Amino acid sequence: MAKKDKADKAPKGDKAEKADKPDKLKRKDLAGSGMVSSALTQVARALRTRLSHGLATSGLYPGQDGVVQLLATEDGMTPGALAQRLGVKAPTMTRTIGRMEVQGFVTRHTDDRDQRLTKVYLTDEGRRSLAQINAAMAACEMQAIRGLSGKEARQLIKLLSIIDENLSDRPSSVRDVIDSDEDD
Repeated sequence: MAKKDKADKAPKGDKAEKADKPDKLKRKDLAGSGMVSSALTQVARALRTRLSHGLATSGLYPGQDGVVQLLATEDGMTPGALAQRLGVKAPTMTRTIGRMEVQGFVTRHTDDRDQRLTKVYLTDEGRRSLAQINAAMAACEMQAIRGLSGKEARQLIKLLSIIDENLSDRPSSVRDVIDSDEDD
């Protein structure tokens, strides 16, 4: 048998493994690639679609759950304040509130101290829908994080919070809550 040249020999040990594996994506490679934007957009759409299906039985349309949740913590907000907190434009919020009022989830009243202001309040029906929203959200989140450990899920939330801060120029309220390394 003929002897093989050194050039014909396959690399040994770690060098062989490195030669067979593609290089890991580095941060500089991701910048401008569209991979982060594409992945986040797809996940957000999938999450919103799944949540919308879960909310369908409550009679709520996409986006209305956020209004109910916000009013449940701070009832009597102006449409402008709701729009700002939910990151939508005022006309969109006005239409949403009008629709929710017809559905019986909210009611509008003039402010007692400043007659120029209109404030939005949850009705009893709106308060009852909160349990359905929470159940739909819990089921959606359980499906979304299936296969992740508690530590991985917390890390995901922390990373998404950092991205949100980077893009919005506002501090996130989530990151401080998640600073725990214990595993579930």
